[in-house]
Amino acid sequence: MFDPSTASWAERLQSTPGPLTLEWALLLALAALAGHLVQRFSGLPKIVGYAVFGTLIGLAGFAGAAWPLHGVGLYLLELGIAVVLFEAGARLSLRWFRHNPMVLVQSLVEALLTFAVAFVLLRALGLDVPVARALAVVSVAASPAVLMRVVSDLRASGPVTDRAIALATLNTLYALTAGTAMLRSIDRGDASLMASLASSAAVLGISLLVGGLLAALLIGAFKLLHPTSQDTAIVILALLGACTAVTTPLGGSAPLATLLAGIVLKQLHPRPWVWPRQLGTAAAMLNVLMFVLVSSMAAQADWGGVITWAALALIAARMSAKLASLLLTGPASGLSLRQSLWVGVALLPMSSVALLLTSQFVVASHGIGARVAAIALPVILITELLGAVLVGLALTRARETVKPWRGADSSGGDSPPGSLT
Repeated sequence: MFDPSTASWAERLQSTPGPLTLEWALLLALAALAGHLVQRFSGLPKIVGYAVFGTLIGLAGFAGAAWPLHGVGLYLLELGIAVVLFEAGARLSLRWFRHNPMVLVQSLVEALLTFAVAFVLLRALGLDVPVARALAVVSVAASPAVLMRVVSDLRASGPVTDRAIALATLNTLYALTAGTAMLRSIDRGDASLMASLASSAAVLGISLLVGGLLAALLIGAFKLLHPTSQDTAIVILALLGACTAVTTPLGGSAPLATLLAGIVLKQLHPRPWVWPRQLGTAAAMLNVLMFVLVSSMAAQADWGGVITWAALALIAARMSAKLASLLLTGPASGLSLRQSLWVGVALLPMSSVALLLTSQFVVASHGIGARVAAIALPVILITELLGAVLVGLALTRARETVKPWRGADSSGGDSPPGSLT
């Protein structure tokens, strides 16, 4: 029988959540230090340091979170995504699409072409239809998390920055809707187009209801609280956490619900509002945890020769589809070819949303999900590592960064919390 009065320190630690908590606390501190040093000495975005650190602990076999994700690991990943997508949705004004509907057309063309090219390639490589379809949906998702973190680090703003964030937010919306609906029929290869559309509409409807309720509660809270107060930050984070906990059991998608809540909030509360400084700090910690979790999970993939070549082929096909669609539709939507090129480059990263969908596919059907994960995980890791660098390069080449590429932040200081416009 365990007796606390006579047990050693190590024995008492094993009887509490202490070991895992201690591991993650140290890993978070080391990841933050790695990001700081990478930016200070190379000028690269901090996310490169987070991702490299996560990759190293993943390759070293750190098992702080089990694959596929579940329990606390899954909840923290979903919460981190929820915070990022809520902010991304709150930047997206639907009035923009009324003034320039070609932006919406550009987004749909980019998503459909990416899905089609990825699906055809994967079928040509001999993958079954359910596996190819799931991987094609995952390929549609860009990473608002990577993009917004690099934008914050480099203090970027301008038409390329705004367009890249808008397109990444929209194709994340498409991927979450289609991917979550696909979970219900992934084992049924005979699912009809109408059944798939009905499942997608159900996921979107439930997520919209929860997101609308979340937006209404936040608007009510904003009438009572000062926008920049600590209490406002606590209310926002608590409601996002509650939304994350209840949406999936209801049949919707928690990240999708918070994204839609941000969009609804922007339409009903159109004035720019300040992101509470306290929430910025909490969100930054969730971001670091999310990037470390993603890269450490993705690094544990099988890096055999055939899998690696298939992953590289999918990255090349996905990038080609996104660039081709943006160069084709860019001039009609108000972007020059040069700006369209840099927007396309900024859409390369895949990160937390892609990992979440991949993990859900594994849980829904281990046989199909394992084959999806075999290719998706290397793609996620490579595009997260390269993507952060390419996003920084794209924004710098587009001349939309306040900080130059190297040596601008000798102090390694943090960017101030931004405002949602």
